Formats: sequence, structure tokens, C-alpha cells
Amino acid sequence: MTQTRSRPFLSRARRLLLAGIVALAAGGAAAAVVLDALCPPDLSRLAPTWTVTDRHGRVLRAFLSPDETWRLPTTAAEVDPLYLRMLLAFEDRRFGWHPGVDPLAVLRATGQAMAHGRVVSGASTLTMQAARLLEPRPRTLPSKLIEMARALQLTAHLGRDGVLDAYLTLAPFGGNLEGVRAATWAWWGKEPRRLTPGQAALLVALPQTPNRLRPDRHPEAARAARAKVLARMVDAGVLTADQAREAAAEPLPATRRPLPVLAPHLTGRLVRAAAPDAGPVLATTLDATLQARVEALVRVHAARLDDARLSVAALVVESETGAARAWVGSPGLLETARQGAVDMTRAPRSPGSALKPLIYGMAFEDGVLHPRTEIDDRPTRFGGGYTPGNFGFAHHGEVTAAEALRRSLNVPAVAVLDRVGPMRFAARLRAAGVEPRRRGGLGRPGLPLALGGLGVTLEEMVGLYATLASGGQRRAVRAVEPPSPTPAPVRILSATAAWQVVEILAQAPPATGFAPDSATRDGRAVAFKTGTSYGFRDAWALGMDGDHVVGVWVGRADGTPVPGRIGRDTAAPLMRRLFDLLPPPARPVPGPPPPGILQAPRTANLPPPLRRLRPVGAGPAAASGRDGLPPLILRFPPDRATMDWAQAGQGLTLEASGGRRPYAWLVNGRPLPSLPWHRGAQWTPDGRGAARVTVIDAEGRAETVDIWLK
Repeated sequence: MTQTRSRPFLSRARRLLLAGIVALAAGGAAAAVVLDALCPPDLSRLAPTWTVTDRHGRVLRAFLSPDETWRLPTTAAEVDPLYLRMLLAFEDRRFGWHPGVDPLAVLRATGQAMAHGRVVSGASTLTMQAARLLEPRPRTLPSKLIEMARALQLTAHLGRDGVLDAYLTLAPFGGNLEGVRAATWAWWGKEPRRLTPGQAALLVALPQTPNRLRPDRHPEAARAARAKVLARMVDAGVLTADQAREAAAEPLPATRRPLPVLAPHLTGRLVRAAAPDAGPVLATTLDATLQARVEALVRVHAARLDDARLSVAALVVESETGAARAWVGSPGLLETARQGAVDMTRAPRSPGSALKPLIYGMAFEDGVLHPRTEIDDRPTRFGGGYTPGNFGFAHHGEVTAAEALRRSLNVPAVAVLDRVGPMRFAARLRAAGVEPRRRGGLGRPGLPLALGGLGVTLEEMVGLYATLASGGQRRAVRAVEPPSPTPAPVRILSATAAWQVVEILAQAPPATGFAPDSATRDGRAVAFKTGTSYGFRDAWALGMDGDHVVGVWVGRADGTPVPGRIGRDTAAPLMRRLFDLLPPPARPVPGPPPPGILQAPRTANLPPPLRRLRPVGAGPAAASGRDGLPPLILRFPPDRATMDWAQAGQGLTLEASGGRRPYAWLVNGRPLPSLPWHRGAQWTPDGRGAARVTVIDAEGRAETVDIWLK
């Protein structure tokens, strides 16, 4: 009777017990959900500071966090697998199966503490350490309980892979270093993808007491901690005894290295312009190895110029894509020196003769000019009285268009622009991504554009030459990958005209101090053009080798003149050395000619209209002016002349012709004494530097030249 009644009673007891367990579990789960919603884990420290990388993911520059910490985002995929195996074997062998808290470790630690009356070993998992790194707390029992709860939350929110990434990003490694990536850069100057056993063991040991184990300050303590890790790895079967002995003999890093600061001007600009929700990693098209070599070469070249005020900027770009591979805004980022703080790749400067290739290309495209077309290089007055002169103050008579472009003769270039049209040329520049900035920003573009009478940037000029190198398709310089899909290409110049320009530039005389391309070690052909702005303020060199375009600018950041610094001697040698850093081009320069191109070995082989260029509205400089008088010409000194102070200081005879006498002479706005019927005047300079000489005739006509006394 009793047995019969006990079975239903026991059955009911089991059911009640099971129902109670289920209710407690459900209540606990509900409470956990509510508590997680009310107190979610604080993941704000997982938002790392900006890091800019190259095209291969290598760090170009890291930025300090608001709390002055180097914290670079790091994932398990970016770390040597040996280090990960050693980390888990040392810190958390059961990381792969526990939910954030290891119950076996908790039972072991509790039993040892009860048996010995003190804490013998901890039960902290890698997940609990990540929780402590996210929300630092004092080492107390309540803090430990909170860490355990947070560890369960982290596993639920991030998963085990996310928890491991959090630890790899936040673990302390001494000083203000956080994360494995910051540690490997600071201690060994490299990414954490490839580590030796000794390096991996030190990284496992350092987070235990990072400041007491810093290898640069406490080498003995660091060595002992590393040895402890290596011994545990032998016991765990991660390393052999021989591997551990070799790792223990590895030298410790003696100093902490600075983190990379490559392309400082570009990386700073990209971070400042980044959207708030972008990042934290900005990937660029640069190549870190090439960038470091280009920066080093730029610094060496700047030092050789022996002028502390000179700055140097350089760009290396893929001609087919416009993607930048190296970007140097100045020889260094020196906040106390203007030449270092200013990014001269984006500063508008006068390009001198560097725009002439596009002028000739437009004339080739229009069918009014051929490389064998003859042009007069002699004193010529254009339109309203513009009379350009050549850089060397000499004229060469009849020359072909190809010879005029290679020798950078000014009068032929102005004649070609006169035929093309300054307004059309300015519009074509804008289409190519070059904004022609003119002084004052007012008025119609004029013929002085041919000789650099506008402001452009090195970035724009390199894009223009990449356009020429890619057969006339627009190639804007970019440092980040464009959005997908990429916009359709824009044709700036016909393929035939672009090829003709590049073919002419490929035959230019070599840069100062360099042998012809055919005599170089790799036989690399480089088509290039130099430019020197008025007053020797800017020296340019832009070249193409088939795969890349290299642009170099040299000058002073404040725009003051640097007498004697010309593009061929100052910028072109650096440009040529930068090409030596690049792999041999897969395509030659200028490449095979486009089909249907008009070949003419001699001018006589051209159709009659193409044999000679006849500029519109131009005539000899000595042609008659108004009232039947010859135009007023200031014959000496020549415009833009550079004169030796040792001779000029003894006195100069100024001379003019034409117009109606008597002449009035002024130097820097001050009148000079002169006889009424003389064609000249005597002037004794009172110091070195720039001077402006003006002559005015009786009819009010005026001519002005600028000279430099050195």
C-alpha cells in the first residue's frame, strides 16, 4: 500500500523539481537578457585610432588615440600562427570550448585557495582579460565576478574570434603600446605576420606586467619571463627543446623604435578628410617600401642642394591607372620649418615650360602642326605687343616643332599657342584636371600661359603627364581606390597627338649628370620635360617610362627666387634617380605608333600647309608701330637676364630703340638721369637681387624687363 502511493508522490516530486529547474533556468536566462540589455559591455576602447596602410595592408602611419596610446587594430589573421598557439597554450588552453569563463579553472583555483588559505593560481581566461582591458577595474573579488559576467557577454556579442581580436588589439606591451601590431612595430620595426619563437614568447610574456618586463629597461626580467614561456611551450608540445634553446638565445630589442610615419602630408590629409563613420583603417594605393626609399632619396637630394630653405616634392604614379605609389610633400614633416610643414604637391606654382607638351599636342590634334613643321624662332611681337624671349636670350632661326619642344624654345611655343588659342588651351587644362590659377583670377587667358603664366600643382602636373603617357585618356592622380564602378574614361588628347608628344620628349637630351638612356645599366628610356618658372622660383621635372610617371618640384615654400636653379640641373637628376627605384617597365616609351599616323622624315615630305606654321596676328618685333614709328624695344638688358654683380656693380649702359625720343628711364620706379636725344642711360646698381628696368618714349609707350643681379 505504501509502495503503491510512493510512486505517484516521487513522480510528482520529480516533475516539480524539473519544473523548478526549468523555471530557474528560464528566469536566469530572462534575467541575463534583461541585464545584458540594461548593462551592455562597453566596447568603446575597441574603436581604434586611425591607421593608414599601403596597398598591401602595411602600416604607413598610425595616429595616437585620444588617451595618447598607440593602439593599432589587429586581427588573428594578421598575426603569426605560432604566436597564437603559444598565447592560447600559456593563457587559456580551453579557449575554444568555454563560453568565456572556464568552469574547470574556477574549480581548480577555488580548491587550491581553500587548501592553502591563499590564491595559488588564477582562473582568468583570455576572454576575462579582454573584459578587463575594455573596462579596467581594481583587482578585487567583486571586480572578478563582474569580469566573469562581462566575459560571458563578450562571447555572446563578439564570438570567440572577435574576443581574440579584441585581446590582440588591447593587450598592453609596455609604455603606451597596446596591441600586438603596435608592439611588433615598436620592438622590431615590422608587422606581426612573421615572428621568431623568441619574439613570440616575449609577446606572450609582456602583458603579464608590461612596464616591469620592458626589454629596453629591464632586460634581465624580460629574459626570465620569456624563458618561463618557452619552458611552458616545451611542456605543451608547441616547441621542441632545441627550438626553445635557440629562442632563449635570441637578443632582446635594446631600444623602442618609433612607429612608421610615411607620407605624413598625405596620410594627415586623408584622415582629416575621412568621414566620421569610415575606418578605422584607411587603405591607400601607395607602396610602403617604395615610399620609404623615395623619402630617403628626396632627403639626400635636398641636403645636396645646400640650401636650408629649399623644399623638394615628388610623386610616383602608375600611368595607366593614376594610382600613386609614392607621395612626398617635402623632405620632412617639421612643424617648426615652413619648408617641411607645407605639402608642396598641392601648392599652386608656376610650371615654367612644363605645359608646352599639351600646347604642341593640341596643335598636332588640330592638324595645323606636325613634328617636322618648321617654326620661326626669332624676335616676334604677338597681338597687343607681347614679345617673349628665350631662356638663353638667343634665337635659332628656323626649327622644327619637335626641335622647338625638345629645346623648350619660348617663341615657337607662344606661336603654337597663338594658333591653338589661349582660351581653348585653358579649357583643355581644366578638362585634364588642371585648374589654371592666374594672378588676380581675372581677365581672359593670354599667350603668357605658354611660358608658365599661371599656377598649377605638382599633383595636377603629374596627372597631366599620366594622361599623355596613357594615350590621351585622362588620368587623375589618386591615393585611394575609386568607388565602383569606375567612371568612364575621358579623352583629353587624341592617341596620335599624345604619341607624337611622348616620342619627341623621349629624344630629349639626358638629365644633367646622366648618360643617354641607351647607355644606362637597364636601358630604361624616359621621356621627360623640365620647367623653370620666372625668377627661378620653381624647378620642375616630369618624366614617363611606359609604366610610371615621376614628377619632381624644387623651390622655396615661400616662393622667393633661387637664382641659378633650373629644372634640368635641379629637379631632373632626382627624377631620373627615382626611376631607378622602379622595376623595369613592361612597355617601352613611346611604344609603337598608332595606326594611320603621318610619317615624314623631312619637312619636304609634308603637305604644303604643314611645312611651316604661320601664327595668327604675329609679326617681327621690329615691325612698324602706330604713326609710322618703329615699336619701342628695350634692347639691353634682356628680359629675365641674370648678371654677375662683380661686373654690373661697375655700371650698366641701358639701351632702347624705336618709338619717339626723348626716352625716360626708370629702375624700380625711380627715374634715371639721361640726355634728351640719347638712346640709352647709365645705371649703377646699388645692391644685389631683382630689378625692374622701364623705358618710356615721348608717345607714352613703355617697355619693361626684369633682371637679377647675383
